[in-house]
Amino acid sequence: MRGLIVDYVGVLDGPTEDQERWRKLFAAVKEHDVQTAILSNDAGGPGAEPIREWEYNGIVHAVVLSGEVGAEKPDEAAFRAAADAVALPLSDCVMVDDNIHNVRAAVEAGMVGLLHTAFERTTVEVQSIFDIEGEF
Repeated sequence: MRGLIVDYVGVLDGPTEDQERWRKLFAAVKEHDVQTAILSNDAGGPGAEPIREWEYNGIVHAVVLSGEVGAEKPDEAAFRAAADAVALPLSDCVMVDDNIHNVRAAVEAGMVGLLHTAFERTTVEVQSIFDIEGEF
């Protein structure tokens, strides 16, 4: 696996402490040459600036907003847009989402899907897949 794609609402928009932990985890996977992206069903526009800041600040390589690409999760086209944004095939990407329907659709599209319920669980799975060590 060479790509980590993460949903925003329900995953990255949690408490400040969890957001900081995600930033550290993204930094660690990027050190292992993993491409990172956020895929959100957000409509885009000015209200999406908090999401875009993750890319502007170099935390992730790309932010893909459904309203700007014309496809929403669980549509395969949304997953493909995120994979394309980091120049990887779907089969080389992990999708983290808090919606089981989106996770299932990601798997059906050829990705590895992780259901996010708590940072502690998700980080263990991400660390295992990308062979990352450390405390986050």
